[in-house]
Amino acid sequence: MTHTSIAACLGEDFLAQALHREHRHLPGALDVAGLMTWDDLNQILAVHRLQPPRMRLSRDGETLLVGGYTAPVATRRHTVWHRLHPAELHARLREGASLALDSVDELHPPLARLCEAIERELRTRVQANLYASWSVTEGFGIHWDDHDTIVVQLDGAKRWKIYGATRPFPLYRDIEDPGQAPTEPVADLVLWPGDVLYVPRGVWHAVAADQGTRSLHVTCGLQTHTPTDLLSWVSDQLLQHEDWRRDLPLLAAPDIQATAVDGIRKRLAELLDDPALLTRYRTAMDGQAAGRMAPSLPYIDGIPADGGLRVRLTTARAVLGAGEDMVTLSAAGTAYEFAPEAEAVLRPLVDGRTADLATLADTAGLPLEDVAGLVQELVAGQAAVVGSLV
Repeated sequence: MTHTSIAACLGEDFLAQALHREHRHLPGALDVAGLMTWDDLNQILAVHRLQPPRMRLSRDGETLLVGGYTAPVATRRHTVWHRLHPAELHARLREGASLALDSVDELHPPLARLCEAIERELRTRVQANLYASWSVTEGFGIHWDDHDTIVVQLDGAKRWKIYGATRPFPLYRDIEDPGQAPTEPVADLVLWPGDVLYVPRGVWHAVAADQGTRSLHVTCGLQTHTPTDLLSWVSDQLLQHEDWRRDLPLLAAPDIQATAVDGIRKRLAELLDDPALLTRYRTAMDGQAAGRMAPSLPYIDGIPADGGLRVRLTTARAVLGAGEDMVTLSAAGTAYEFAPEAEAVLRPLVDGRTADLATLADTAGLPLEDVAGLVQELVAGQAAVVGSLV
């Protein structure tokens, strides 16, 4: 998946014709071998304390009580956690419940790489949730999501009924109810392993494992970027101006208040007149993206000049700029400046590759110690992670 364009999987015209507009189904678009298996899921459930609502069971649109498939355990430190009860879990799933596991990309590296590949191309935060079902019962009923989703079927089969939208582009904090779901689907699809489905936010859908086989699929949710987000960022940019930091004249005479509002309008209009505003916003958001953090133990005192150590960036949205006198990197909320020779070290990392320090040093023609020092700066800024098996 890390070598496959998600946009290409969804069609050459996906960005121009489908993104944020209409659903799209691509049968057999991805090779899902090794991406996520039932054994992987069993291992995750066995070794992690996944408290609800991160791991939950749902049936007919209702979330089941956690006591129906777990047992409370009191620790010596006077805390209580819900230990999974496998036999009861099996029973609830046989009765028609679906299992959901949120942020599974934080628990399973292959799915983290899938999310990073999508982030690198669509330039937005991606979170992967996993769903397992065994019956025709709809775990979540007819519903819509407040974010676009890219669905990958991993095993078995799942029927998706797409009903269209009743309120375009709804948000989780929306001011209006989207109303009742349409009664007739606009599409009736069955997803098989390797199939990819894109569903824009606000599109009603219902999902069931009604093909006589179990189902395992992952849904990659895309963070929204709306004019509200843009104006919030613009407002922060305007803080450099004194009149944008000044207290509002709430107790002043009407004419003074009108003058203040007029000044605000003019200052805002100056910034909104910039034709490159959205490009600047996207670049800023990319550079601020926190990434998927991981420590670099045991190297708490610095990265050694060990050519076998491997390094990768924690963010898929780093922004690299090359000039005559310096190379700039914005990653995980930190801006860096390096000598031009550093571009050969940074370029493969920004492109999503994992590389050992010796290879980076040879490629750039730099001493291994210098490359280790550069990487140490990135690790200190939480923009990179190193290890023998990274």
